[in-house]
Amino acid sequence: MKPLRSLVSAVGLLTVLAAPAMGQFDNVGSIDFPTSAEGEVQQHFLRGVAILHSFGWKQAIEQFQAAQALDPDFAMAYWGESLAYNHPLISQMNPGEPRSVLERLAPTRAERLAKAPTDREKGFLNAVEVLWGEGDHVTRRVGYMEAMERLYDRYPDDPEVAAFYSLAILSAVAATGDLTQRLNVRAGAIALRLSKENPTHPGAVHYTIHAFDDPLHAPLALDAAFQFAEIAPAVSHARHMPTHIFIQHGMWDYVSRNNQSAYDAARELWEPGDDMGDAIHSLDWGQYGDLQRGDYEKARVWIERIEAMSSEGGFLEGGARGQAGASRARNTVPLTKARYIVETEEWEIGPITDETSTNELLATALSAARLGDAQALGLAEAALRNRDGAQAEIMAMEAGALLHADLGHADVATRLMDQAQAADEAMAPPRGAASPIKPVHELYGEILLDLGRPADAVEKFETSLVRMPNRPRSLLGLARAQAAVGNRDAAVEAYEQLTEVWAGRESFEGYREALAYLRASQ
Repeated sequence: MKPLRSLVSAVGLLTVLAAPAMGQFDNVGSIDFPTSAEGEVQQHFLRGVAILHSFGWKQAIEQFQAAQALDPDFAMAYWGESLAYNHPLISQMNPGEPRSVLERLAPTRAERLAKAPTDREKGFLNAVEVLWGEGDHVTRRVGYMEAMERLYDRYPDDPEVAAFYSLAILSAVAATGDLTQRLNVRAGAIALRLSKENPTHPGAVHYTIHAFDDPLHAPLALDAAFQFAEIAPAVSHARHMPTHIFIQHGMWDYVSRNNQSAYDAARELWEPGDDMGDAIHSLDWGQYGDLQRGDYEKARVWIERIEAMSSEGGFLEGGARGQAGASRARNTVPLTKARYIVETEEWEIGPITDETSTNELLATALSAARLGDAQALGLAEAALRNRDGAQAEIMAMEAGALLHADLGHADVATRLMDQAQAADEAMAPPRGAASPIKPVHELYGEILLDLGRPADAVEKFETSLVRMPNRPRSLLGLARAQAAVGNRDAAVEAYEQLTEVWAGRESFEGYREALAYLRASQ
């Protein structure tokens, strides 16, 4: 049988879909995935797989179910649907719904495998039987990776086997917490090879981005980020995902624009009862991007949007209402507000209660330190010390360093920052918005500047910029530190880079400071 290709123009085959979703299917990239199905059944399947590669869960399910309606015994349609109910890169996966999908095909594993007429299709089906079988989620995901590896060894030139094996590797890494990068690089190498063979394959570019989503490897995925932004605009996650690489390069305009686009796509697709996850995620990243580029007005708009989504299940300003995702939206509100305070340095000391989030406590600690409120700083630091989790521990060290620096205990402050730095560097490399909301190396540099140690501060700001390129607050700190040690050329370079990031932000003190230094240096 000749391979069938899912083309971006295959809109005419979507007549069985509900009208609200049809506008979302204009472009999803192209794949080459021959199966035992033919005609309209195969076309629905192909489109479902193409969308699945972009993590467009709802749209993919519609396509797989449309294929099942036409051919209830087509095993691969159930295989695809089973993969559309769980994000493969989160820490936990609920096997309940995927198991029920497979049971709709046939009640037992043996009966299901019997419905797959080719060895290759049996291989795909067998792999998800492992993924949704017995055992804890780590065992199942590692087992799935191993099953896909065996299939890849048998079919090394099959593009879909390669794509799903690459993703299976990334899923196992996410489950095990492996920080060696060895498996990530293997997954990325497979995805890069596939993208060279088919530049419009959505999974190839998508998994390349996930594989190299860290400061060291991000340059390897920049081309994939630009490709993914163009080849699969029909899916909200596909519009958002390139910003994982754009943010690693400090490309703030792209971070802002792509996440606005992803948010718009999620809003257009959403119906009452749907999850809000795609919209919340793009909102979170979009606000961070706008804060870096200095668009504080837009950053406040993002806060208003998340507040509307969190209010009694409301979704979007003036939009429909529903409960799904409202809890996550409510949890995101304090994050966006605390981040706004830290990034704008519009200091504000908030209430300190048992319900105050760790991000709010850190924003209050920073505000109290800058406003000279030692009592509020002490209360925020004590509250953070009583919170659980690695991030809370790092934030408590940051607040403690601020407290002891304020008290004149320079040695204690730097010792706490050394501990915070070690804890931060022991975790996965930074990706996405700064976490904690005040980057450790950036804060350490600022504290060292306040302590009159600009040469040491230079090192911290430079490290901060390696980990999070083009961050304006780190650029400003680096420029000040270089100026303080008399390194005029390096200070000019940092100030010039800052004025590019904050172009036109004449109202910003840091921007005016940069212009004044640059004029004086001419």
